[in-house]
Amino acid sequence: MQRLWTLGVAVLLAGAGLAASAGEAAAVPQRAAAPADACSTAWGSGVKTATHGNAEPLKDIRVGQHTCFDRMVFDVTGAKGPVGHHVGYVDAFHQDGSGDRIPVGGGAILQVFVSAPSYDPATMRQVYAGRAGKPLPGVDLTGFRTFRDTKFGASFEGQTQIGLGVRARLPFRVLQYDGKLIVDVAHKW
Repeated sequence: MQRLWTLGVAVLLAGAGLAASAGEAAAVPQRAAAPADACSTAWGSGVKTATHGNAEPLKDIRVGQHTCFDRMVFDVTGAKGPVGHHVGYVDAFHQDGSGDRIPVGGGAILQVFVSAPSYDPATMRQVYAGRAGKPLPGVDLTGFRTFRDTKFGASFEGQTQIGLGVRARLPFRVLQYDGKLIVDVAHKW
């Protein structure tokens, strides 16, 4: 029975792409989660959206590099619950409200709408210093594998619009954590 179990584990490991002799098989079952799976990009490239309300302003936009993806973080600290968003690829980036075309560098354009204005709705004072058609302030994409360009679109009717130029139409995901909307774009399919 033990020999049959060991042989079964060895077959499973070999099928998962992990070579192991029958003698090693019993000691190696935890290796089934191979590092190759660490960069799984089963996220797809279709539109991701959530229609949650928010009254808090956008405070900052930051970027970061990770092993498998580049990340953009929208800080909406103080938001009560999830932050509404609409994220998807577009053929051209047009400013919300005016419809003016804004050029964005890269092989593909990911348009991000965040349900958070760049101004304080109570005082109308600008909180996030984005300017239409200009790169995002304080964002440096030097050395990024996927991100190529950023452009501020508009803050119109309670939402802020960003154009993110990426290397190609790659898989992306949208996450939320503690008043932050996170957009990750994979380095590859």
